[in-house]
Amino acid sequence: MIAALENFNPVVQALFATLFTWGVTALGAAGVFLTREVNRRLLDTLLGFASGVMIAASFWSLLAPAIEMSSGMGIPGWIPAVVGFLMGGAFLYLIDRLLPHLHFREPLSAAEGIKTSWQRSVLLVLAITLHNFPEGLAVGVAFGAAASGIPEASIAGAVALAIGIGLQNFPEGLAVSAPLRREGISRWKSFLMGQASGIVEPIAGVLGAAAVYFIQPILPYALAFAAGAMIYVCVEELIPEAQRGEHSDMATIGLMLGFAVMMALDVALG
Repeated sequence: MIAALENFNPVVQALFATLFTWGVTALGAAGVFLTREVNRRLLDTLLGFASGVMIAASFWSLLAPAIEMSSGMGIPGWIPAVVGFLMGGAFLYLIDRLLPHLHFREPLSAAEGIKTSWQRSVLLVLAITLHNFPEGLAVGVAFGAAASGIPEASIAGAVALAIGIGLQNFPEGLAVSAPLRREGISRWKSFLMGQASGIVEPIAGVLGAAAVYFIQPILPYALAFAAGAMIYVCVEELIPEAQRGEHSDMATIGLMLGFAVMMALDVALG
């Protein structure tokens, strides 16, 4: 698979990879065809797993290469890492404040962002769409970095990141469609809205790959930016949601497992 990908432009590589991550989101959303009610213990564990994958990917696949690349460019390694990381967090903070969205198990009156008359279901989907943007961006930037010829980045590492993001997208797809189904929305509509939350990933992936491929000096900043955005999503959204119920211990175990799986993928393939 890796050898086959090497024959394509990095933007096309990123498109293929993020179509895969979108597909796993759709697979998770398809869970509504099997059951109307998802076990909360299982969902908390899966959300914890997703958090662990994103935290591990932020360091092993994004920050560590950014630091190594910066040193090779004659820049103190910590500067692009810190600047890009904080910019990524700040960007997600602004989007979080501006984009209308609603967290699960919250009343409509608790919607965040600019006030709107949009339906509850739309606001729920936008909340997960907000999560998926930095994930697609991270995959795209990784493929763009691999194509730049810098030793610290490789196609194998980018593939490992895409696999990891795909794994954690399964519970995210289910986390959108299941609550919609529980609120009385039909199975097909719940599925379609659940998978739609992942559409932003191919868009972000293509943009990220194109940006760093054609403007290589921004590469370490872009890697750190994606890491900062993903950590913001984990701490602001995924971890609190997983820890809110009665199964916080399982959410923590899931996080540990997710971190270990992503770390193993990156070290083994990268």
